[in-house]
Amino acid sequence: MADDQQAEKTEQATAKRREDFRKKGQVAQSREVQTAALMTAFLILWLFYGPVFWDGMQDLVGGLLSQTGTFEVNPASVQSLFIFILGRLGLLLSPILLLVLVIGFFSSFLQVGWMFTTKPLEPDLSKLDPIKGAARFFSKRSILEVIKSLAKVFLIGYVAYQTVLGEFEQGLYLIDMPPISTVAFIGRLSYSVLLKSCGILILLGLIDFMFVRWEMEQKMKMTKQEQKEEYKESEGDPLIKGKIRQIQLQMARKRMMAEIPKADVVITNPTHLSVAIAYRRHEMDAPQIVAKGADALAMKIREIAREHDVPLVENVPVARALYKFEVGDAVPEEFYKAVAEILAYVYSLKGNNK
Repeated sequence: MADDQQAEKTEQATAKRREDFRKKGQVAQSREVQTAALMTAFLILWLFYGPVFWDGMQDLVGGLLSQTGTFEVNPASVQSLFIFILGRLGLLLSPILLLVLVIGFFSSFLQVGWMFTTKPLEPDLSKLDPIKGAARFFSKRSILEVIKSLAKVFLIGYVAYQTVLGEFEQGLYLIDMPPISTVAFIGRLSYSVLLKSCGILILLGLIDFMFVRWEMEQKMKMTKQEQKEEYKESEGDPLIKGKIRQIQLQMARKRMMAEIPKADVVITNPTHLSVAIAYRRHEMDAPQIVAKGADALAMKIREIAREHDVPLVENVPVARALYKFEVGDAVPEEFYKAVAEILAYVYSLKGNNK
């Protein structure tokens, strides 16, 4: 039971896990949003560009028909005609194609931001496994996509049916109207159906976008064990880091102990503190703390000091005050007088006028 609970993905995804998913191209991106954006943008463009497009098509068809009597059919002329028609159609369709590229890019960019990865393009032999392929085909995700597609088709079909049904009686009068009126009626009805369909697609896109984000958050969730493993990978194993810190501390302590024989005096607290001070008049601007320690380390400092004839001076207030500073720090200015008196006393004992 404990193992089952530990395996549950109850923890929110970390920044590293989100970045790993992003590198693999696994992001919360809704295709319904792209479809709705493309359809809506196309209708807005068509509202203004439609007349220009049909005028261009009319000129193209009219020009071709006007030359049918004089057109000489041969391989060169047919090739030239084909290139001419493709060029004109390409020019007429270029705003629509440009719109598809721009809206496709921004609808994706606004959902996931700037992202470039080739991971989804890498070959994966597991995708060729027919058993896994069948499992994916009948997976919850595939079934959900089918349900979404059917719901979209049903809703758009129902709206289209109701729209046409509402205009059915008026359509009966088209029998007695000129063809241009029939074309205008069909165009208006089609635009109405497409406009309502866009509303449905936008609504479905919003719902799908929220669902896809929720689904991705659930997919990225981690177990507590996964979080621990990720922390070890990014920050390092705590046991190893502790061992490294211990080695670094030992090396620093050895360097500190090597400085004690060079000290001028060790100021002590008789109970548990020792602070070694060194001063070189021509090398230092102020006396410097070269070693310090408490309890057993303080006793070790005193032992080394005795072995190398470094004087020990008991001064409880100064020892306590200087112990608060780090090894290598200069003695603060407010303690100059007290330390100077101690050094003067030491020098007098040695008969050394440094």
